[in-house]
Amino acid sequence: MLVPVIDDFAKQYLHDDLKEVRQTMLRKLGGLPEYAIRRPLTATGTNLLGLVKHLALAEARYFGEVFDRPFPEPVPRWDDLGQRGADFWATEHETREEITSRYQRVCEHSDATIAALAIDSPGYVPWWPRPDVLLFTVLVHMLTETSRHAGHADILREQLDGAVEMDLAAMARRGRDEAFWQSRWAEIERAAKAADPATA
Repeated sequence: MLVPVIDDFAKQYLHDDLKEVRQTMLRKLGGLPEYAIRRPLTATGTNLLGLVKHLALAEARYFGEVFDRPFPEPVPRWDDLGQRGADFWATEHETREEITSRYQRVCEHSDATIAALAIDSPGYVPWWPRPDVLLFTVLVHMLTETSRHAGHADILREQLDGAVEMDLAAMARRGRDEAFWQSRWAEIERAAKAADPATA
């Protein structure tokens, strides 16, 4: 008797968290010039705009074709090996506005799918070894995927300009100002060196 209430709660909870972390991804681009959001910041080329572009494709697939509700714009086929990895970076011809607005349109389409389906609605993920899924499974997967990339984006943004996803004014009121963080960094560095005899 209580199952529908629990199901509705679970769906809403996961969906709300997904909406929140999507906004985090978009905030990470704010105030940065084009080069900064596009430049490769790891050996594998990870960059801020590419993460948003990748998540747009992921949501288009997972909340689109998986539930037979295809996103109405062209999406590369999941089995097109020639396109694999192209969603992780932006060409010079793709604008920030094109990529972010596409992500927002994909999210609106995903939201409509989530709203229309029950949490136990079946879907099919042909690229998974166990392709039969439920909306619940895909919600958890996309929340995990987006949160993981939001963590990447946190670190990339901090490397670029020191911006972090926390209330710096509140931290400063508690004595955690720039001097605090420099001291904390030095403390962590000292402990890391002390733990490794090779650095002595």
